[in-house]
Order: sequence, then structure tokens, then C-alpha cells
Amino acid sequence: MSEHDQYLIQQEPFYQPLHDEVQLYRAAWDERLPVMIKGPTGCGKSRFVEYMAWTLGRPLITVACNEDMTASDLIGRYLLDVGGTRWLDGPLTTAARIGAICYLDEIVEARQDTTVVIHPLTDHRRTLPLDKKGELVPAHADFQLVISYNPGYQSLMKDLKQSTKQRFTALHFDYADSDTEAAIIARETGIAGEQAARLVKIAEAARNLKGHGLDEGVSTRLLVYAARLIGRAIAPRLACRMALVDPITDDAEIRDTLYHAIDAVFGTD
Repeated sequence: MSEHDQYLIQQEPFYQPLHDEVQLYRAAWDERLPVMIKGPTGCGKSRFVEYMAWTLGRPLITVACNEDMTASDLIGRYLLDVGGTRWLDGPLTTAARIGAICYLDEIVEARQDTTVVIHPLTDHRRTLPLDKKGELVPAHADFQLVISYNPGYQSLMKDLKQSTKQRFTALHFDYADSDTEAAIIARETGIAGEQAARLVKIAEAARNLKGHGLDEGVSTRLLVYAARLIGRAIAPRLACRMALVDPITDDAEIRDTLYHAIDAVFGTD
């Protein structure tokens, strides 16, 4: 298996288009424009990128960014082995060489001095300097850079510089409307549509508390978790507490408020 084939997605990921994001992304891909995807936690950003990579038949290399990530983690480093030292490409360099889509998930979690290394790949140069190796890597014709982050969760210390933002096109994601979100949950988990709709009602109650005691509302991802627990014969009230409330808050009053919302939707039996 070639390195290219190693990163191909083998099965079609389920993704429900909500607006014109598929058409817009395809246009950006045709021009090999870098894309920034913004939206709340668990709203489908990563699934969308996987779906588009599968649709386009392109390999996908995903990097989960974190505050300890260095530029070397992205581009590569020299390693010691029995024969001396050898260079090991990082995921960004690998993607540039083989023509993959490189997806940097939650880019704002990375240090700003790390994200600067992507700049030469996002303009007319489409190159990646490997200073430690003394090599300038020209990006493959099919290489594309995609980043994502959650604007609602950023702080003054965690935001992208304008010099980085203005190198990307952008798509804004949000949670689906209630009917569509319920249909997504039912499709993903096999849960009955009525049960899925009840889960969405609880999510909406939690999302209404964002900024009023909650930093983040209940994500579609957590709704899928709750539905899977229910599918394992866990009582809906317990599944919702475990998957929808307890992960997102430690505040006793907020927790009790959401517990009451669960009882109102599913009953107390």
C-alpha cells in the first residue's frame, strides 16, 4: 500500500448537508484554496471534512492540535537510530508531498508561533520550508490545507492572528435545526425518531443556557452518545444525565436545571 492509499477513507462517512457547504467546499477544492471551518464543538466540522475527502477521493491527514504542539510536530524532525540520524516527515510535510488534504483540528489550541509555519502553504508560493533539513518542499498539485476552530470558545489568548485568518476562505457551521438534527441522530444510531426528537429538546434547553452558566451547549456528538446508551437499554433519563449533562457542567444549579428538563421530556419513571 502506498503512502497515498494509506490515508484514503475507505467507507463513505455519513454527513447530512445543511446549506450550500458541499458546493462551496468543492469550489474551494477546485481552486486548491485553503479553507477555515468555524463552528461550535461537536456540530459536524470534522465529519464534514472526512465526507469531502471521501467524496473527492483524496487522502486525509488529520492533526488534533494542542498547546504543546511544536512546529517540529507538524513539519518533522531528525531522529536517532542505529545508523545515526534520519529525517522523519511530520503530518503537514507528508500531506504536502503526497497531495493529501491536511486537516488541522482546533487550530487555536496550537501556539501562534507554531501556526506561522503554515503561511507559505496558504498563498501563491504553496511551499513548505524545512529549515532544519535545508529543503523547500513544493506542495503537490492536489494538496489542500483545512483548519477548524470554535469561535465561541476562544479567549483573548486563543485566537488566530489576522495574518493567518486572511489566508483562508471560511465556512461557518452551526447545529442543525431540530428536525434535521433528530433525523441525523436516528440515522447515526438507529434510535426511534420520537426518541431522537426528545433528545434534541434537551439539547435546546442546554444551548439556551450558553452564556448564562454554560460555556458550551450540548453538541450533536453528545446526543449521539446518549442515543447509543439508550440503544443499550439504559433508561433515557440516566443516559441523558451521563451523556448530555454531567460532561458539560460541574455547577450544581445548572445540573439540577438540566436534570429537571430531562424529567420534563422523558418523565420520572
